[in-house]
Amino acid sequence: MNDGFGWLREVLLAFGMIAVLFGSLVLMTGSTPPMVVVESQSMMTSDESQVGVIDPGDIILVTAPDRRNIVTYVEAIEEGNPVEGHSAHGLPGDVIIYSKNGGADTPVIHRAILFAQANLTVDPIEGVCEEGELDELLPGPDELNGACILTWDVPGTTVSNVTKINLALPGYSCHSHGHLIVSNWVPDHEGYLTTGDNLWSNGCTLDQYIATGDDSHFSGLRDENGRPVTAVRPIWVSGIAGPEVPWFGIVKLAASSNSSEVTSDAWMNLGTAVVILVLAVLIGEQIVARILQSAPEYAGSDNQSEKNRQDEDTHEEE
Repeated sequence: MNDGFGWLREVLLAFGMIAVLFGSLVLMTGSTPPMVVVESQSMMTSDESQVGVIDPGDIILVTAPDRRNIVTYVEAIEEGNPVEGHSAHGLPGDVIIYSKNGGADTPVIHRAILFAQANLTVDPIEGVCEEGELDELLPGPDELNGACILTWDVPGTTVSNVTKINLALPGYSCHSHGHLIVSNWVPDHEGYLTTGDNLWSNGCTLDQYIATGDDSHFSGLRDENGRPVTAVRPIWVSGIAGPEVPWFGIVKLAASSNSSEVTSDAWMNLGTAVVILVLAVLIGEQIVARILQSAPEYAGSDNQSEKNRQDEDTHEEE
């Protein structure tokens, strides 16, 4: 009876272990799901996959944004800032997961460069701003939702109380020209300026492309309705990118339209990792078996079993 249902016991045990692992990750990260698979090359910093850098096929653990404050690139490089030196996945600042304009399209995993914060605000008149930018979600002087933002601050920089955001970041190099420059940017509302780390396809391009000073309608990210992506509101952020498990998400991408995003060396690295993992399990099993066999308790149990078998044989002969 027990032997017949042995396979069922093993299956239930495996599902139980998976459930415990998943639950532990949810409790640790505060996010559901607690991990995401990277689908594009927008965060790659070289032609080959690297551990410590976000590449297609990597599994990223996601920390809920209410667990800690998001550190932007400019805050992480500011001298004397309490978060100076903070880095994630190869560069200063945090990488965030957000929905484009709060929509239902595939989330984006990109670096938070800076946060555009309202400074001087006034109340709109019948829902209309005579000057400034209307932020429907920002409480105005009357404490009601909706405020006209007249000037802006950028925490982590000297930019304060300005009508347009201008900022040069010499430390953030661009592939084809100089360094990252934010030019004459008037955000639509409070939020993060974001970009991918891939200097060849993202980098200084910025997701909110109008922040570069170029009003072209053909660059930058767009949402599922074709609208340019605006500053990322905090409520659009679903998580902060945490530790990575390299390559093992490739299995998911292999069955999708994004399989071409995976580099050839990543496939090789995955194969090598699987072989090492299997060998480690087999070797570990042998080591544990030898340790158990050398234990006094095991030897005593083995001797007792042999004695019991001899007693049974003697009893049968009688």
